[in-house]
Parts: sequence; structure tokens; C-alpha cells
Amino acid sequence: MLWKTGLLLLCWGLTSGELQATESRAPSLDFGFVPAGVYETLAHYEPGPIGMLFHMVHAFLHVVQPNPFPEDLVIRIVEDEFGAIQSEYQKPENIVLTLQVIYYEIGFVVCAVFGLLFAVLLPLVGLLFCLCRCCDNCGGEMHQRQRKNAECQRGLLTTLLFTTSLIITAGVLCAYTANQNLTSQLKGMRRLVNSNLRDLHTFANDTPAQIDYLISQYATAKNKVLTDLDNIGPLLGNKIHEELSKDVRPALDGVLHMAGVRVEKVIKAMRDTKEALVDLSVSVELLQEGTGRLESNLSQVRSGLRNSLKDPACSDTASPTAQVCRSIRSSLSKLHISANYSGLPNVTEPLAKLHTVLKTDLSHVVQRGFLSFNNTPTMVTDQTRNIVEGVRDLLDVIGTNITSFSKMFPVHSSVTNFTIFISHMHSRIEDFYPEINQIDFYRWVCCITLCCMVVMVLTFNYLGLLCGILGYDRHASPTTRGCISNTGGNLLMAGVGFSFMFSWVLMGVVTATFLVGGNLEKLVCEPFHTKQVFKVLDAPYLINPTWKNFIPGYLYNDPDMDLTAESLYSDCKENRGIYSALHLDKIFNVSAFLNSNVYTKDVSRNFNGVRVDLRGIILLESEGKQNLISFTETGVGEINYAAYTEEINKGVTLVDLLSFASDLDSYSEQLPRGTLQTALRGHASTLRQIHNQQVIPLEQSMKFVRARSSLNQSISLLEKTTSDLPNKVNEVLTSINEAQYLISENATFVVNQEAEKYRTTIIGYFSQYIEWVLTSLAMEVAACKPLSNMVDTAEIVACSYVLDSMNTFWFGLGCSTLFLLPNIILSVKLAKYYRRMDTEDVYDDIDTIPMKTMEISSNGYYSELFEVIRLPVKTSIPTYDTMTRFPRASAPPRHADW
Repeated sequence: MLWKTGLLLLCWGLTSGELQATESRAPSLDFGFVPAGVYETLAHYEPGPIGMLFHMVHAFLHVVQPNPFPEDLVIRIVEDEFGAIQSEYQKPENIVLTLQVIYYEIGFVVCAVFGLLFAVLLPLVGLLFCLCRCCDNCGGEMHQRQRKNAECQRGLLTTLLFTTSLIITAGVLCAYTANQNLTSQLKGMRRLVNSNLRDLHTFANDTPAQIDYLISQYATAKNKVLTDLDNIGPLLGNKIHEELSKDVRPALDGVLHMAGVRVEKVIKAMRDTKEALVDLSVSVELLQEGTGRLESNLSQVRSGLRNSLKDPACSDTASPTAQVCRSIRSSLSKLHISANYSGLPNVTEPLAKLHTVLKTDLSHVVQRGFLSFNNTPTMVTDQTRNIVEGVRDLLDVIGTNITSFSKMFPVHSSVTNFTIFISHMHSRIEDFYPEINQIDFYRWVCCITLCCMVVMVLTFNYLGLLCGILGYDRHASPTTRGCISNTGGNLLMAGVGFSFMFSWVLMGVVTATFLVGGNLEKLVCEPFHTKQVFKVLDAPYLINPTWKNFIPGYLYNDPDMDLTAESLYSDCKENRGIYSALHLDKIFNVSAFLNSNVYTKDVSRNFNGVRVDLRGIILLESEGKQNLISFTETGVGEINYAAYTEEINKGVTLVDLLSFASDLDSYSEQLPRGTLQTALRGHASTLRQIHNQQVIPLEQSMKFVRARSSLNQSISLLEKTTSDLPNKVNEVLTSINEAQYLISENATFVVNQEAEKYRTTIIGYFSQYIEWVLTSLAMEVAACKPLSNMVDTAEIVACSYVLDSMNTFWFGLGCSTLFLLPNIILSVKLAKYYRRMDTEDVYDDIDTIPMKTMEISSNGYYSELFEVIRLPVKTSIPTYDTMTRFPRASAPPRHADW
């Protein structure tokens, strides 16, 4: 109970709960990083090269037990309780359950039965074998039959025995490696356990600082709120300004556009028109003066021509002169000026109005409207001072409540108790280490002893093979084999004897450890890796028939809570906070406190009182409106521009004076010499003089040319820009009036809307703080990785350190023990080829008995010559009398000795 109380008090600030769904437009706040301790435990095990042996054992166990984890079967066994099953085993359901268990364990049962038979029968067989050999049977007879394939058999048996010995060696090395690995890993267990305990200290010591950091970060949200309150004018006022600008700015921009673009074009056209009209007025006066003199001179020329044409020569209608006179007289009507500038309309009044309009600065008038409208933030600041002060006071109260709430819980004392518990547990674990080391030493000695049993057999095998191979002489007969060869055979038989002595002990140990280790691997370790064991632990109503889930039922007396061993382990494995893993909000409802104090309705209530009066904003004063109207009433558009254009486009005279003078010269040449001819030539000269002195200067005059081109351009531009100016001015004025009405009468809705958004932004800072607190509590504060590390450490020690090594030990030892059986057979058979025999096959050439004649061949052995001899008389030598027929000898017998 101490650990549970300490853990719950330690995580007092941990809670869960949903925040109110509030749309926040607040900028993201930076609350920094929660101070977190570094956990040093790396709950991960890499076995290294020995891992290949572990995988081999796992593969073997999968072959022995390929069935999946019997989740339902285990749950049923736990629920039914073993005592009830044993007392009521005859019930049909229990019989079925027993059969299911047997079916699941069938692979282990078969292997265990085989191991028990091996352990029981092999000593019995060894005893019978020993008795049989004492009676000179079962290979006990020291006599070796000679066969042709003896060398081949010996080589084959040697190879097989050596191969078997190598396999046994590999098995015992595997067992020895597993034994040493277990000892070395258990020595490292202390470091791993101490690392876990240090992590628990870190977990306990860092949690108060983390909680204090969460509380202190309220100042970040508070300071941001204060900053926004200090800038309520720019923030709220600008938002109101921007929202109203959607209707106000287009109207003002329309006026400004007219002032900046359209009106400027009009003004430019007006300036150009004014200059053109002024120039035109001056030019018209000059032209009127010049054309008056020109008309007077032309009138004199016409009068002179008429007087000259009164000559008597022109009176004779039949003469050619009269015809010339008629032609000249008919062309006199062309000697007139073409343009009549005296009839152009007067532009004095339009010029005066243009002068007045051009003095008006419409852009300045519009800018004054903009200035008045842009003063909205200042108005908001002035009109919300009381609200801002009220929120400031509320922030101080909230901070005081949070500080007071944090002092209600004895966090530091709880941490102290938890630390004392960890230290006490650490000291108790330290007390167990000497016992663990002593137990491991005894285990190590036992395992080494078992390995030494196998090594002893292997020693006899290898020494026997070595002595037998080195001491074997193929030229020696079985009875004359050397001492080394005979020693090799004896060593092999000694290995057989020790195999019979030790094999049953080895197989008994292998069978026992196989049953324990194999089942633990398949029922505990493997399901833990696949997390199937959690399904058993989290089975509803498993521990207590009235509890759906055991953990919440034990911690909170709420078994229906969705808190399982798997979810707790997974959350801690992800290094989540202990409060989210254990759902500690059932004890400490900090979420409700934050929502009722930080996420308070008082903030909303204060901002509901925001009232901003914008009726003081004047977008366009009456003077500006009148100026706009004046642009449409200059009278410039009523000027008869066509008359000016028509007169400007006319020539100076109706006829070209030079051409007319040339015609006069032509006519004069048709006349006889006389006064008329001389007069015509004089008038032609006068016209040329008039053209050079008056017409050409008028045509080439810069003022005249400028007046004509500038006026044409100004008139065209003014006609284009002033055609729809009245309509545009009316539209702008209508927009201005509508925007002014919106500001003066309907701005309340916009103000309330933007005040609500501003309130949402302010509350959004608190919302961010709460979300950050809850997220930090869930992910960073009191991260429970040490708890999952403790589970993983227990799994590593139990499964990876102990169980894998133990399984590898029995796997290697079992492999060696199994191959002792063929080792016995091969050693017995091979020993015959190395040991010195008492008797051997010899050949008798007595004529009265069937015999084998042995001849000494080149290799030193007797060759067999089979000879069929009829026996007329029975032999008196019994066939079983081997001593008589095959006397003991130290050298091969000769034929002469028989």
C-alpha cells in the first residue's frame, strides 16, 4: 500500500478532461520545455553471437509446440481454479479441459516420455550389456573374425564415431556457453536493476519541479493577455477599422481614385484646355488682326484687277483678250480669306470656372476623411479603459487561486515517502545479491559437473581414437596388436562404461529442465513479446468475479473504468505521463479547477460590456461634397468644340496665292504688249509679295500651330474624361453617404462582432495554457517509462538472461546425451579393431577335417584358400574347443607347426 499511496500523492496534478470547444485565433504561446530527467535504463537486450543458439532453441521449441498461445484455455483454467478442477475432475467440462491441456502439451509430453524411457532403459540396457559381456557374449569374446572388408569397416566405424564425438562436443560446448552466459548475465543484472532504481529516484525527484513549472507558466499566458490589453486599441480598434473598411474604404477610395486618377485626368485636361483656350484667345486675336490685313490687301488686289480689266481691250468680245479678261474676272471671287475667327464662341466664363475648380485640393479633403476614420483605435482605447482594468484585476485573482490550489497538496512530502520506499526496496534487493551469487555458483558447479560427465566420455573417445589410429598396425594379427592400439580400444570401452553410468542422469536433468524451460518460454516469454499475455491479464472478471477490470477496481474501486494492464504498459512504454496511464483524474480533478478559474465566465462577462461609439467619424465634409459637384458644373463640356475644330482645320485663304499669281502670269503672256499685260504682271507680283509677307508667316506661326494642335488634343481628352464624370460623382457620393450611415447608425454589430473575436483571442491564451498543461501532464510530467522498464527488465532477466540460457543448456546437453547412444554402439564395435584379442582365426591342413588353409601373403596376413575335403572319419576335436583348435600364440603359426 505504501507504493500505491506514494504514487497517487506524487501525481496529484494529473488529470484528464475535455476542454470547451472554443475557436481561438490567438497566436501560439511558447511555454518552453518542461524540465525532464533523463532515464538511463535501456531495457533492451542484444544477446550477441549466442543469439544464434537462442534462435535455434526457439525454432526447436516451435517444432515441439507449434500451437498458438492458448489464451482461452489459460483464462478458463484461472477462472475455474485448480482446486475445483482437481476435486471435480470427473465432470465432463473438466475432462474436456484436461484433454485440451494434453492436446496443447502433446509435443512436450512426447519428448518427456522419450526422455524418461531413455533415462530408465539405458541404465538397464547397460547392466544387461555388462552381464552379457561377462559371459563372453555381446562382443565380450576376445576373438575377432577375419573378413575381407575389415579395413573398410574399421574406417567407417572410426569416421562415424569421430563424427558422433564432434556432435557431442558441439552440444557440450553449447551447454557450457549457455552456462557461462547465464553467470555473466546475472552479474550484469545488478547494474540493470540499479539503473531502474535510479530511474525511479529521477521519476520521483523531478515530478515536483515539473508540476511547479506548469503552474509558473500561467505567467506566460497572463503576460500575453496583459500585452493585448495594453494594445486593445491597435488590436480591437484595428479589427473594427478593418471590418468597417469593407464598406467605408471603397467609398473613400472611390473619391480618392477620382482625386488621384480620374479627377487628376480631368484636372489635367482642364489645365490643358484652359491653356489651349487662353492660347486660342490670343491666337484668334492675332489671326483676326493678320487676316484683317490680309483681307484688306486682297481687297485692294481685287479692286486693282477689276480696274485693270476695264481696259478697252477687254471690251472686244471677239478678241482673245476679252476671253482672258473673262477668265480672270471669274476667278476674283477666290481671292478671300478662308477661316473666320471672329465668329468663334466666347470662352471667358468657362475659363473663370476652370480657374476656380483648379484651385480645389480634393485629395486633401479625402485625406481628412481617412484621418477621421483611421482614428478608430484611439477611440476604442479611450472607451474601454474600465473594461481593461477589470480584466487586469481578474488575472491577479486567477493567479492567486492557482497558487493557493497548488499548496493544498503535500507533493514534497509524498515524494519523500516514495523516495524512502525506493531506498528501502533497493536495500532489500542489495541484501539478496550475495544469496543470488551463491545460488548461481552452486548452479554453475552442477552444470559444469554435468558437462564434465560428457567431457569425460569425449575424452575417452578422442584418446581411444587417437591411440587406436596411431597404434594400429595393419601387418599385426589381432592377437599381436601393440600396446598403444590395445590402450585405444580399452579407452573406447571405458567411454562406453561411463556413457552407461552418466547418460540416465544427463537425460533426467535435460527432461526436467526441458519441461520447465520450454513451457515457460511458450506460456510466458513468447506471449509477452506478442502481448497475448496481457489479454489474459485483462480478461474481464478474471481475478474478481465482480470486477470487470482489476487495476481500476483495486486503485479506484471503479472496475468499469477503461484501464487495463496492456494500456498501462503501452502508455509507459511510450513514456507518457503517469496520470494519463493511470487515469488519476479520478482522484485529482485539476481540469475542473482550471476550467472554473482560468477558463472563467468573468472574462467573457467583462468583454460583453464593450461599447464603442463611432458617430464622431466624418468621412466627407460638406465642402468636399460641394467640390465634387463643382467638377461637373464647369461648363467646359458645353463649349462648341466643333466650331473651333472646324475653323482650326481651315486654310488661310481660299486659293493658293502663288498659284493665282502664276495664272495671272500665264494670262499676261497671252495678251499683247500693253498696259493690261503690265498691270497683270504687277498684280501677280503683288500677290506673291502678300503670300511671302503675310500668308507664310501666318501659316508658320508657332502660336498658331500650337494653338491648333493643343486645342485639338485638349478638346479630345476633355470630351473623354468628362463624358461620365457626373454619374461617377453621384455614385461616389451615394457610397460615402451609405458608409457614413453605417458608421453612425449600424456600427454596433461590427463592434460586438470584433469584440467577441477579441474576447475569443484573450480566452484562447488561457485555452492554450490549459491544453499545454494537460498535454504536458499526459506526455512529459512524471513520464512513467521507469515502470515499463521495470517490467521489461524483469522480462529480460527472466526470459533473456535465465530462460534462454537454461533452454540453450538443456538443448546442448540433450543433443550430447542423445548421441551417446550411437556413440556406445560405435565404440563397442570399433574397440574390436584396436584391442589385442586372445584368439584369432588360424588354418589347419589335417586331411581328416574341413579346414581353412592360411598362407602368409605379402601383407603379413594369412590368405584363405578354401578347399573341400571329404571326411571319411569324424574328427575327434570338438568344434567348440577353441583353445585346442586355436592355441594361444604370440606370433602367427606356421604350417610346419601344425
